[in-house]
Amino acid sequence: MLTNRQIFFNHVAQTSDSPLALEIVKAEGVHLFDADGKKYIDLISGISVSNVGHRHPKVVTAIKDQLDKYMHLMVYGEFIQTSQTRLAKALAAILPDNLTSVYFVNSGTEAIEGAMKLAKRATGRTEIISFKHAYHGSSQGSLSIMGSEEFKNAFRPLLPDTRSIRFNSEEDLKYITEKTACVIVEPIQGEAGAVIPQNNFLKKLREQCDRVGALLVADEIQCGFGRTGSMFAFEQYDFTPDILCLAKGLGGGMPIGVFISSQKIMNVLTNNPVLGHITTFGGHPVSCAASLATLNVLLDEKLVDSVHEKELLFRSLLIHPLIRSINGKGLLLAVEFENYEQNKMIIDKCIKNGCLTDWFLFNSHSMRIAPPLTISHEEIRTSCDIILSSLSEIN
Repeated sequence: MLTNRQIFFNHVAQTSDSPLALEIVKAEGVHLFDADGKKYIDLISGISVSNVGHRHPKVVTAIKDQLDKYMHLMVYGEFIQTSQTRLAKALAAILPDNLTSVYFVNSGTEAIEGAMKLAKRATGRTEIISFKHAYHGSSQGSLSIMGSEEFKNAFRPLLPDTRSIRFNSEEDLKYITEKTACVIVEPIQGEAGAVIPQNNFLKKLREQCDRVGALLVADEIQCGFGRTGSMFAFEQYDFTPDILCLAKGLGGGMPIGVFISSQKIMNVLTNNPVLGHITTFGGHPVSCAASLATLNVLLDEKLVDSVHEKELLFRSLLIHPLIRSINGKGLLLAVEFENYEQNKMIIDKCIKNGCLTDWFLFNSHSMRIAPPLTISHEEIRTSCDIILSSLSEIN
């Protein structure tokens, strides 16, 4: 009989020549457990997904309660479903007044695809501008605005009329013109290595978009839902987007994404043509129930309030001659080493020693630290001890 490992390599499509191939049989809180019973502290949260930890009891209860009622009923937008309406209302209640109309999809890249279509339809323009080293997903439209030529070249031709400019470059804002339908920006660039905006860059970006009539789309798929110390990262940078994209941490471990705008803008998808954007499984009732429970956990347990303190604890403990810098904000941090080879060696040691981490797609010399927001001070100290001891093993 084939083992799970053999089946994985024989029949599960692979994304790299060397997957981690850990066989995880259980996850709880900030820990993962493999088939041999080994325990790992999860410092990456499934790439910023499990913000309230793995299998939070309130999220699990919400999922089970919804399963007892119904699962899929009809394509998105046709039936009134309580888990959708309650989640949409809850999101609108914590967002600015221009972000009250929620379109539910299944993932982050689908949220970006929807936002791109919405911006072109609402403005009548075609140009979409994004930033170098940005990551917005891997489907064709999202790939077209990814900030890496290396990842795009094998799949051309992609969408025409796109442009990539430099993050934190005020000079490059001049490329945003009356031809631009929208600018899509991560308030904190995740896969670039948790790069934060400088010198009021996002406020200046907002002003330039207003000047030329372009919409501003905030991709908070990785940095949103509490990860950077506020519910949404844009709240820290003195601007409000016209369209907001969320996913990852939104679902508490279940697949869900949204793009959110004003009713006026969103209504352009309802006519000329009707069904201007459709999805079969978007807003799945079980995912929406899990998402609402996740939001309530973040608010009720005041998890966002503790993020800054936990960031400071990581920064105070991770001091070592091999660590060149720690970049990022909140619990989206990038620990910089000399090069990829050194970083990979350290990451492998950490995993072997019971601490799961990885690197960033466009910043391979930095280690990712993005644990569940529920991580305790003691668990932070334990994870830092493992990282430091792993550093000593290769030093």
